[in-house]
Amino acid sequence: MNTDFEPDWPNIELGSIENERFFRRSFGMLRGLVRVMRHSESWRDADVIIARNFDLLAIGWSARLLLRRRKIPLVYECLDIHRLLTDSGPVGRIIRWCERQLLRQVQLLIVSSPRFVSAYFKDIQRYDGSFAIIENKLWFDADALARPKVKSDRPANVPLTLGWVGSIRCAPSLRLLLAAADQMGPAVRLKIHGNVHRHALPGFDAEVAVRDNVSYHGAYQYPNDLASIYGESDLVWAQDLWQRGGNSDWLLPNRIYEASWFGCPQIAVADTETGRRIASDGLGLTIDAPTPAALVAALEKLEPKDITRMQRHILNLEDERFRLRESDIARALSPVIGSPPHRRIVEEE
Repeated sequence: MNTDFEPDWPNIELGSIENERFFRRSFGMLRGLVRVMRHSESWRDADVIIARNFDLLAIGWSARLLLRRRKIPLVYECLDIHRLLTDSGPVGRIIRWCERQLLRQVQLLIVSSPRFVSAYFKDIQRYDGSFAIIENKLWFDADALARPKVKSDRPANVPLTLGWVGSIRCAPSLRLLLAAADQMGPAVRLKIHGNVHRHALPGFDAEVAVRDNVSYHGAYQYPNDLASIYGESDLVWAQDLWQRGGNSDWLLPNRIYEASWFGCPQIAVADTETGRRIASDGLGLTIDAPTPAALVAALEKLEPKDITRMQRHILNLEDERFRLRESDIARALSPVIGSPPHRRIVEEE
């Protein structure tokens, strides 16, 4: 993804690594460390080191040690709990041990969902250090895109449009959505937008091609294409299912912020952090189980006025719930850049 992205900051390329090739990743990390060491001057005036995943945390800690820059605060940003980190086998235990040792060296942990802290870092890794939450909200480099006005009620005699938007990699979600589309037939249109991970969904194109009420619209420009994508959807599937019992149950996906900015209701599974957020903030619907029967039942109950009511509620919510600002990042980094101590979250049981 983002292969044509050109950074607008002084950038040191650390190289590329392949998904799932864990043995090769270790060599990629060593290569990255060597490249960091060759550019040691870039660390001279650093105020903070932010490692944006486990691999980069290992590189950042090693470079800080080798370059004798131990006084520079080290921040670990974890936006997903990889499946290996919750694996019960020997490889999972080794990686968790490695992460636990590195966690003792960081001055701040940044996560995108409070459940990552309570369910994983506290319960499993026994982390009791400082942390901050930067939710995966919309970011606008320039002026924010305008939020739409509430549309009039959708006519009762047109198909319901269900969207699936973002990084398309979840095989259980694909099976669920296709099964629901098959059961509802012409009463629903499933529109898929985003970058398809075909190594995870090898039969994606064939599955879509044989269904008249399912269409794939390709990758999109972020954020400029979001208004039309969400504007054409009556509601969107927001749930990640491919790591149930772990990351999928704990995360808060960027879909809920994007969809909400543009007034589009969402649907997710009730016993996940995504579902709890949608229910608590009135962002859409939840189903008790990720089954075709539950999803079809929820969709068939929807009336045009129900969709309009949810849209109106979402668009009346404050922009700050869905948009990330520089001040949010500065506040999160305050424990390591000298501002007042960062608050801790209180999780409701």
